[in-house]
Amino acid sequence: MARALRPSSPAAAYFAPPLPRVFAHRGLATNAPENTLLAFAHAVSAGATYIETDVHASADGAAIVCHDEDLRRVAGRNIRVNQLTRSELARIDLGHGQGFVTLAEALDAFPQMRFNIDIKSRDAVAPTVATIEKLGAVDRVLLTSFNEDRRRSAVRALPGVATSASARVFLSALIAGKARASVALTRALRGVHAVQVPVRALGLAVATRPMIERLHAVGVEIHIWTINDPVDMAGLLDLGVDGIVTDRADLALELVGRRLPA
Repeated sequence: MARALRPSSPAAAYFAPPLPRVFAHRGLATNAPENTLLAFAHAVSAGATYIETDVHASADGAAIVCHDEDLRRVAGRNIRVNQLTRSELARIDLGHGQGFVTLAEALDAFPQMRFNIDIKSRDAVAPTVATIEKLGAVDRVLLTSFNEDRRRSAVRALPGVATSASARVFLSALIAGKARASVALTRALRGVHAVQVPVRALGLAVATRPMIERLHAVGVEIHIWTINDPVDMAGLLDLGVDGIVTDRADLALELVGRRLPA
């Protein structure tokens, strides 16, 4: 359902696999630390095509795969990611023999995978772009950020890259969609290929059939996060969502497999 794309564009390659899309949220971390090579390997073993992940910047300017700005939750240390170098972060014990990895290491380790990358800090924009350029990975990444300035900066540096709406852009689109203002909806979503959103936002239901149809009418996919119950997944797929972002990619992929025509 992504908007009409030039067949040779990076975004077209990113959205080439058939619907629905299952995004392994920080990998598959049921038996591995999140956002590690082991979690990503588990997602691949489960049959995932897409990995959802996050990046911050290290003290020496590397794009580091991690969600939080500090190490308190994942490693029990009261220090920020950008206060440590990539080598220092690699030596942090996250469990199961895993440490922090760079985005370059993740992209290189799984060359067949498409990565959905949330840029979490301004200082991560430049190293993220540089990594993608160096590895020639622009056709297998989607770049997004809750912050519109970060998203625009990254997308501007990588013409044609797949991207999803920032929080500000989506909220404008949600208001326009609820008001059935198709022109305003189209304008709000110009330049993005997907919205990746929770079931509700601003106290409004996002995952409704009319809203999904309005997004599809302007050529934009809708991916819902973070959905871990197969019953909820099935209900959303029945409504017509294009993708599920989930901590349980194994369950989601099993569900999708059962729904395929015999």
